[in-house]
Amino acid sequence: MEAYEGFAEVYDELMDNVPYAEWAQRLREMIQKYGVSKPERDMEGLLDSERNLVLDLCCGTGTLTELMYDMGYDVVGVDGSEAMLDIAMKKRDETGSEILYLLQDMRELELYSTVGTIYCVCDSLNYILEEEELLTVFGLVNNYLFPGGIFIFDFNTDYKYRELIGEATIAENREDCSFIWENVYDAEEEMNECDLTLFVREEGESFRKYTETHFQRGYTAEQMRRLVEQAGLRVLELIDADTGGAVTEESGRICIVAGEHGKRQEGERTV
Repeated sequence: MEAYEGFAEVYDELMDNVPYAEWAQRLREMIQKYGVSKPERDMEGLLDSERNLVLDLCCGTGTLTELMYDMGYDVVGVDGSEAMLDIAMKKRDETGSEILYLLQDMRELELYSTVGTIYCVCDSLNYILEEEELLTVFGLVNNYLFPGGIFIFDFNTDYKYRELIGEATIAENREDCSFIWENVYDAEEEMNECDLTLFVREEGESFRKYTETHFQRGYTAEQMRRLVEQAGLRVLELIDADTGGAVTEESGRICIVAGEHGKRQEGERTV
């Protein structure tokens, strides 16, 4: 089974401890500080409409996407999981929002225009296992950013997988679902393998079992900075995403704000 196929059914329930409202506020503050997008849907003109567009890359079930829409931004959500997008679109139907959702792999991102802001959170980029493919993603981001636009993303560090969760087993039992999350970290390959077993209630006392395997690679701040700059972006700020303070060698999750810095010419090498 593909990652997030069975997990999608219970993703929101198991992620109910994620401070999405706080994340949305931080994103807005970063956009106000560094970016060009404004939460004004009634701006006139094609350039204004592109500048104010916000792209939620790897939007999942759309919880954060809806919050950004509520703040006034025109938002597009992109995700590679059809199951996750199905849930996001159900939320859209319930709220009446006008979010556009696209089923796309981030390595093959294709938009109809530039956008003023792109963000990618909740360690989604750790699912890109090769530097060359991550560079492709960053290059596409830079290509679709409006002049002066920004890219905000977070990632789990090599330190986090190696020292904090790499050999951990996490289990939780809830009324409608239970899960076992078993991590194994290969330090040589900088790769974390997670075997996820889910038991989801269907009817009465009947539960359905799902099994998924997730692979994530740990990156360092130096690796990410190098790849961001090779893609033509300019690093504006690095933040410890857990503390909100300065990045240290023991930072488990790092947030990077990068700015559009001119487009590469056709045929120019990125590696």
